[in-house]
Amino acid sequence: MGDFAKNDVIAERSTRFGARPAELWGEAVGTGFLLAGIVGSGIMAEKLANGNVGLALFMHAATVGALLVVLVLSFGAVSGAHFNPAVTFAFWLRREIATAKAVAYVLVQLIAAIIGVVVAHLMFEMPMLAVGAQARTGAGQWLGEMVATFALVFAILATVRHARQAVPYAVGLVVMSGILYTSSTCFANPAVTVARAFTDTFTAIRPVDAFGFIAAQLLAAALAVGAARVILAEQE
Repeated sequence: MGDFAKNDVIAERSTRFGARPAELWGEAVGTGFLLAGIVGSGIMAEKLANGNVGLALFMHAATVGALLVVLVLSFGAVSGAHFNPAVTFAFWLRREIATAKAVAYVLVQLIAAIIGVVVAHLMFEMPMLAVGAQARTGAGQWLGEMVATFALVFAILATVRHARQAVPYAVGLVVMSGILYTSSTCFANPAVTVARAFTDTFTAIRPVDAFGFIAAQLLAAALAVGAARVILAEQE
């Protein structure tokens, strides 16, 4: 994620949106696959677990973590493999991505995330979209989202700085563990949050609850950027 595999060619030419078509396609395909994996694994896990919610959650977490490793390895050198407006926001705060490019990334991430939900639903012969009915709100879950997002963004910034090739594995592991240890089950991604409001499956969230999650995610991303400057001894 971010600049984990810098490629000078990527920076040479851009569209009027501030990003090359390949970068936008990379964010679109990666984010779409991520959401298909999140929602699809939730549906499959629920089918196979026979009512054992703990087993279903573990199956879901393992699938999402493994998928993220592959996606970051595949698209890191293409777009930076953000797949997440909170990550894009963090790099924008650090002035490592231009405003126009950041906006383009976020728009593509949001659209692709919803398309990923549609694909997951169609794979299981369900209606293309549905309104999420799973209540996810309250101070505990908002704090869970802050912890999950802070952990994700800080892990990216730290590994980009000190162990660039480990970024894909750090991302996959921090999300997998976050699904299992946080009260919110680690959305840690505004595009994921919006898209999961359009499914009424294992991974759903009520649309009204999405706003609290997104606010917590963006605040945590900003805190992670500040913490990285202090803990990693970074210069402005």
